[in-house]
Amino acid sequence: MSKKQHLLNKKPGWSLDERDPKFIESLMPVFGFLYNYYFRVQTSGWDNIPSQQKVLFVGSHNGGLAAPDMAMVMYDWFRRFGVEQPIYGLMHPKAWQVSPPLAQLAAKAGAIIAHPKMAYTALHSGASVLVYPGGAEDVFRPCYLRNKIYFAGRQGFIKLALRENVPIVPVISWGAHDTLIVLADIYKVMQQLHEWGMPWLLGIDPEVFPIYLGLPWGLAIGPLPNIPLPVPMYTRVCPPIVFERYGREAASDRHYVNECYELVVSQMQQELDHLVKLTAKANSL
Repeated sequence: MSKKQHLLNKKPGWSLDERDPKFIESLMPVFGFLYNYYFRVQTSGWDNIPSQQKVLFVGSHNGGLAAPDMAMVMYDWFRRFGVEQPIYGLMHPKAWQVSPPLAQLAAKAGAIIAHPKMAYTALHSGASVLVYPGGAEDVFRPCYLRNKIYFAGRQGFIKLALRENVPIVPVISWGAHDTLIVLADIYKVMQQLHEWGMPWLLGIDPEVFPIYLGLPWGLAIGPLPNIPLPVPMYTRVCPPIVFERYGREAASDRHYVNECYELVVSQMQQELDHLVKLTAKANSL
């Protein structure tokens, strides 16, 4: 191991070894309560996961920094495959800067820093990986976009799947975005103020600056942590998406990468539209 790699492994989020199955097991009763009684989650499609095969789960993020749909999807994985079968979730690098203690707890649950190197390392280890390409812009997208797949044009996950020859398994959810009400994103205004001399809090560019209604603040301005409202949630694991060609050459072909990206977004949007219709119909009965 090189000296540089050794130093990286000492930083939180840069090692697969921080994942602690016993810690995850200790969280299962809490997750179970939230799953069954607080969010009353209904899920489907877990039979779409290829048996004994590593995959790249690609999700649509909802519900502010709490992102309850992500936690519930992880709970579903653990209760179906056990806490020993590894899955790692990519977490935005800024999360490790804002709150290192919370990030360290997330690392014990399987979070790794959202960097190509760590994604490749996790897949090479034989583990599956969960990524939410839309990041902060996705979890804080305004209410009128709550039924839209929004990845902000980020295509790194496509290149990852192509280079590592792994299928993409989309994960969609509905309901989680109503655990808070995002009225608007005023990031561009705040960015202009920053350019005029206003410093960012903690010196970190948040990339998003929402105005939302939710607990515990009532009215919140900025990407503040939230307590999700107890809204019913619906999740679905979609059929795997397998591309026509893989490899480094395919991952370096910008036109092909864009085609693959548009295919994933289109199929996920169709699945989400279908899920919204089904849940609306079920709720009207």
